[in-house]
Amino acid sequence: MIVGAGVIGLYLAWQLGLKGHKVFVYEKRSKEGSRLKACSTLVSERIKDSIPLPDGCIENVISGCRIHFRGKTIQLNFKPHHLVLSKPMLLDKLLELALGLGAEVFFEKDAKELPQGFDKIIGCDGALSNVRKNLGLPNPAFRLGVQFFQEAQDSSSFVETWPTRNGFCWRIPKGGETEWGILESPETALSQLKQFLKDRDIPFGGDSKFPAALVPSGLVLPKKDGEATLCGDAAGLAKPWSGGGLIWGLKAANILLKDFPDFGSYRDETESFFYPKILKGRVSNFLVHTVGRAVPFILPGEIDYDNDFPVL
Repeated sequence: MIVGAGVIGLYLAWQLGLKGHKVFVYEKRSKEGSRLKACSTLVSERIKDSIPLPDGCIENVISGCRIHFRGKTIQLNFKPHHLVLSKPMLLDKLLELALGLGAEVFFEKDAKELPQGFDKIIGCDGALSNVRKNLGLPNPAFRLGVQFFQEAQDSSSFVETWPTRNGFCWRIPKGGETEWGILESPETALSQLKQFLKDRDIPFGGDSKFPAALVPSGLVLPKKDGEATLCGDAAGLAKPWSGGGLIWGLKAANILLKDFPDFGSYRDETESFFYPKILKGRVSNFLVHTVGRAVPFILPGEIDYDNDFPVL
């Protein structure tokens, strides 16, 4: 049983079907609603190693990121490049693959309690996971991602970011439109983004035009090998420096698939792989923001950079 029909949940349903397992998936939203969750779907080309992307899914190719500190702009050249994907097309492809191998997917089926009658349960039900809650596990730390979409065609190849108090604002060229956004503390994210847009004379309307989602930060897994575990956002798998979680979620999913049904081995391998990266990411993120604000001139102007697993 998989709870959550997002990218990670449907990927696991497909792959477990390939291994001959009978899979049931519960998703609390409608099929259409599940595709509306706020997400930039900006992900490195490594996604192609796990998922066959359908024709037309790639909306733009991003070669790097420009970080605008107050006194200097740093250019990160992404190695590998990143892709702006159509989330509905990506989810539809994964749903097709999962259904083709016999998975049964139930939309508008809310698993407020741990489902009964299943050998194993995998919680892929997002940042506010009910599975995590029912396992008695603590929440990871949260930041809030808030988006704003401008009707301005832009197929340029660089993302732009501006450091904020506890995160950053961004601009993503998505081909047919431009996405602005912020990753910040939940209390101030929306107000900071509105001020950021106002400073740039970008018109915006009411709060309904600002889709938002909590972004977890910090790995959370059960301490014992039992009937249930977590993966993706439910396990807190998002990069501390960017909030992006798809590649990290897919990496954890592939560890889980290798070890299945041994959730204890999955936990041990996932913790061993991700804990050092989370710690290093938090430290390096703090140092870069501190140096960028205080003495940006000592930073190099251009860096080749692996945004999934950087070596710093």
